[in-house]
Order: sequence, then C-alpha cells, then structure tokens
Amino acid sequence: MKSSKNGGGGGFAKVERKTVEKNRRIHMKSLCLKLSSLIPKDHYTSSKDALTQQDFLEEAASYIKKLKERIEKLKQKRELGASIRGISNDISSGMMIGTKLPMIEVRHQETNLEVVLISSTDKRFMFHEVIAVLEEEGAEVVSASFSVVGDKIFHTIHSQALSSRIGLEASRVSERLKELVR
Repeated sequence: MKSSKNGGGGGFAKVERKTVEKNRRIHMKSLCLKLSSLIPKDHYTSSKDALTQQDFLEEAASYIKKLKERIEKLKQKRELGASIRGISNDISSGMMIGTKLPMIEVRHQETNLEVVLISSTDKRFMFHEVIAVLEEEGAEVVSASFSVVGDKIFHTIHSQALSSRIGLEASRVSERLKELVR
C-alpha cells in the first residue's frame, strides 16, 4: 500500500491543482477586463489611478444598476405616452363625449404614483390644490406636465413616496382628488 503523505503521485495532484487555480485566476482577470472595457470612462466614480478587480466589479454593478433604473424610467415614459395617445384618440374619435370633466385617474406602481387629470379649457381647477393633496398624503412630486388637445387640458403628475416603508395609499389619494374636482 502506498501512503498519500509520502509521494506516490500526491505531488503531481498538488501541481495540477495549482495550475488549474492559476488558469482560473487568469480567466477571471480576462473576464474582468472585458467587463471593464464595456463601462464608459465617464461613469467611473473612483478617483484611484489604478483600480483593482474588485473596484472594476463594483463599478460594473453600479453601472448596470443605473442602466436598469434608466430602462424603468423609459418604460414608464413610453407607457405614459401610449396612455395619453390613447386618451387623445378617444377624444378625437368622440369616445369621451358625455364624459364629465374634469376627470381624474390615479395609477399606482410600488412607491410611484401617476395622476392624470383631464379638464376643459372653460372649467378649470386649482392645480396647486392637487399638488398639496399629494404632498399631504406623503408623496413628492417628481415631474408635472400638461398638454392641450382641442378644448381639453391633460395634466400628468409623477410622484413617489417620501418613505418607501410607508408607501402611498392610492385609493385615499384618488378619493381626495376626486373631491377636489367635483
């Protein structure tokens, strides 16, 4: 019987493990370099002259997170555009005839709230009151815009919860806003 402590091929296995580990490290370094080459130079937040592999990976993770956030914002913008186009098409095709204005719609997604208000040019409402209701309910207005189509005014307000733990109660916001436009 051969003892695994006294040679008998044990040295060869040790050298082979070292070679495999060395090749793995070389491969990982190569992959990190490829990844770092995909990140725009203006994204790097570190002021170090020489970045470590860990620094490259952190920068890549940060960049990917920013891209995901940007994609989400663009999706929301696209959905908003589609819904406004749909409402505009409904108006132009006469589907909103008989609809009592002003009209309000509240859409809720996680900690975000989108408020779409439609009013006529002859019957307006106090925009600052709508903003006040949102703020009282724990929302921070991120953006607001309006467009005029014929004699209709479309207001779109994007807001988010001041505290992600507390969130927003969309039904309560909706009820309070409906009281305003009555």
